[in-house]
Amino acid sequence: MTFKRIHYAWVVMSVTFVALLLGAGIRSTPGVLIVPLEQEFGWSRAEIGAAIGVNIMLFGLMGPFAVAIMDRFGPRRTISAALGLLAVGVFLTIFMQTRWQLMALWGVVVGSGSGIVATVFGATIANRWFVRHRGLVVGILTASGATGQLIFLPLLASLAVHFGWRSVSLALAIAATALIPFVALLLRDRPSDLGLAPYGGSYVEPAARSQGNPVVRAFHALASGLRSRDFWLLSGSFFVCGASTNGLIGTHLIPACVDHGIPEVSAAGLLAVMGIFDFLGTTGSGWLTDRFDSRKLLFWYYALRGLSLIFLPFAFNYTFYGLSLFAVFYGLDWVATIPPTVRLAETCFGRENAVLMFGWIAASHQLGGAFAAWGGGVVRTETGNYLSAFIGAGLICLLAALMVPFIGRGIANRTGPVAAAI
Repeated sequence: MTFKRIHYAWVVMSVTFVALLLGAGIRSTPGVLIVPLEQEFGWSRAEIGAAIGVNIMLFGLMGPFAVAIMDRFGPRRTISAALGLLAVGVFLTIFMQTRWQLMALWGVVVGSGSGIVATVFGATIANRWFVRHRGLVVGILTASGATGQLIFLPLLASLAVHFGWRSVSLALAIAATALIPFVALLLRDRPSDLGLAPYGGSYVEPAARSQGNPVVRAFHALASGLRSRDFWLLSGSFFVCGASTNGLIGTHLIPACVDHGIPEVSAAGLLAVMGIFDFLGTTGSGWLTDRFDSRKLLFWYYALRGLSLIFLPFAFNYTFYGLSLFAVFYGLDWVATIPPTVRLAETCFGRENAVLMFGWIAASHQLGGAFAAWGGGVVRTETGNYLSAFIGAGLICLLAALMVPFIGRGIANRTGPVAAAI
C-alpha cells in the first residue's frame, strides 16, 4: 500500500501554530499578574493597565512592519529573532522593581516581540503556502493565537499563586528559548525554497523578495490605505474587535471575577473554557469564510458579541454558572472575526497586498485593545466596578455590526459573494 506524501505546507503550518500559541500566551500574561503586582508593589490597576495598554498597542503596531520585515528577510529568521527578544524581555521582568521597568519590559519589549509572533505571521504563512483551504488555515492559525492567550492562563495563574509571579516569567522565558531551534530547523520561508508549489497550487511560484526598506514599504501601504473607505471600515470595526476582546476581557475579566469573590485560578479557568470554544469557533469561521459572504459573517459575529458583553455584568449575579454560560457563548466568537477580515482585505486590496494591508488593519485592533485595557482600569479605579466598561463594549460591538455590511461595496463587477475564493 502506498501513502501520499504530506505536503510540507502542513509542517510549516504546525510550527507556526505552536509559535503563535506561545507568543499569544506570553503577550496575555500581564492579565494574570495584575493582582500579584498590585499586592506586592502597591501599583493601581490603572497604572498596571497603562503598561498592558502599551503592550497591546505595540503588539498591533508592529504588525505591518513585521510583514515587511518577513518579506525582506524571511519568516524563519524574523520569528527566531522575535522569540529571542521575548525570552530576554520576559526573563528580565523577574528583576523589575519600579513602574517604568514594568512599562519598558512588559509594555515595550514584550509588546514588540509578540507583535511579530502574531496574527500577521499566520496570515503570511497562509498566503504563501496555501491556495486551497486558505480561509480554513487562517482560522486555525488565528485560533492558535487567541487560544494561546486563554489556555495558558490557568497554568500561569496556578504558578503565580503557588510559587509567586516571578515563576511565571521564568517558565515563559524557558519556553520561548526552547522553541527557537525548532523554528530555525523546520520553518521555511516559501514553498519554492523546497521546489514546491503552494498547497492546492499548480505551479512553483517565484521566490522574489522585497529588497526595499521595510519601514518605507509599510508606510507606503498605510498612505494607500488611508485613501480607501474600505480600509477605514475594516480598521474601525477591527478597533472594536480589539477593544472588546484582548483589551477588556483578556485583561480585566480575571480582576473582575476577583472583585466578585471568584478566585484567580477559577477565573483563569473561565478564560481557558473560552479558549477551547474559541478554537472551535474561529476554525469554523475559517471554514465558513471559504464559502459565504464575509460581510454577513462579520455582522453576526459583532452583533452576538455585543449582546454577550451586555449580559456579562448580570452573569455575575448567577455566580460561576452564569459566567460559564458567558464563557461558552463568548468564546465561540472571541476572534472569529479574523478569517473574514483577512478575506475582505484580500478582496479589497489584492492578494499581493492583502497581508501588509491586514497588518495595518490589525494595528487598529490592538489600538482598540490598548484603549480598553487602559480604559477598563480607569473605570474600575474611578467607579469601583466594571459595569460601564462591559456595557459600553457591548454597545460599540453593535455599532460595528452596522458598519461591516458596507465594506467592499464600491468594488466593481463583483459577481459572487465577497468571500469567494481568490
